[in-house]
This record gives sequence, C-alpha cells and structure tokens, in this order.
Amino acid sequence: MSTSTGLVTVEEYLKFADPTEGHLELHHGEVVTMPPPKRGHQRTQRKLPKLFIQIFGEDGVVEVEMAFRPTPEHEVWKADVAYIPAVREAATPDDQYLMGAPDLVVEVLSPSNTAEEIEDKRLICMQNGCVSFWVVNQRHETVSVTEGDVTKHYGMSSTIVSTVLPVSIAVRNIFS
Repeated sequence: MSTSTGLVTVEEYLKFADPTEGHLELHHGEVVTMPPPKRGHQRTQRKLPKLFIQIFGEDGVVEVEMAFRPTPEHEVWKADVAYIPAVREAATPDDQYLMGAPDLVVEVLSPSNTAEEIEDKRLICMQNGCVSFWVVNQRHETVSVTEGDVTKHYGMSSTIVSTVLPVSIAVRNIFS
C-alpha cells in the first residue's frame, strides 16, 4: 500500500512518522507501508539467522529486518534476513543506513509479494553489492539462490552450497 505520491528523497522519507502497524520502506522514490509479517514468516526469519551464525560466527553480522540503501537515493529497504562482513558493519556509522545491498540477502516470500517485486529486489541487490540473493518459498518448501548470473533452485532433499560465501545448509533445516 502506498503512503505518498510523487518522488520522495531519503531525506524526505526520514521525516515520515512510523505507521501503527508494519513499517515504511522507500521503493523507487515511493514510500510504501509494509504489513507486519505473519507467524510462519517470522518463524523462518528466526531460524535462518541461527543457521547463518553457526557458519559466519564473529566474521560478520546476521540480522533480521536489516535496513539498507541499495542505491544512493530514493531507496531504503529492509531484508528479511541479511549478512554483512564485520568490516562493512564497522564502516557503517550508527546514525546511517548500510550503503549498498548486504552481501547476503534472504527474502522470505509473503502472499503479498509479486514475482515482479521479487525480481526487482533481486536485480537491484545483485547490481549493488549483494553476492548471494535467496528467495525462500515456504509454501513449496524451496529456496532459489542467485549468485552472479546463475539462479539455482533447491528442494527439501537438497543442500545449498554457495559458490561465493562459505555457506552449506540443508534445505530441510530451513523448513524443519
């Protein structure tokens, strides 16, 4: 649901009041109210950081709802789950958003997501610092992983092995 009309800058976006439910994001200069996630979505959001923290340890930050600016203007997004190396975390001032996309972005599909929206997020993230973009589909119990120009699809009996990050996760562990 849109909250404003016309092209909004990040500076203008920061002046908007928080909604009573959900949160605001800035997509292509449009302020958008994102609804609060449902319980199944939240369960997956809680599970993924535990798996990633076991892999990355103290080498970086894994966070649910990580705010970032994939492009310098007109964009402020939140990733459902994301990872950045410790050096990027240390380089981001406390009063700023992460510039560029996180190294690893995970989007957990919601019923309101459109294929166009997810493709837009994937393309913009991959063009702005993301090296591994995951789409978790709870309904079909699949995970699609884009690294470079290749997208691979994994089912319940598969293990995701990243070619760019030290990640190996059995898909069943995401959905169990």
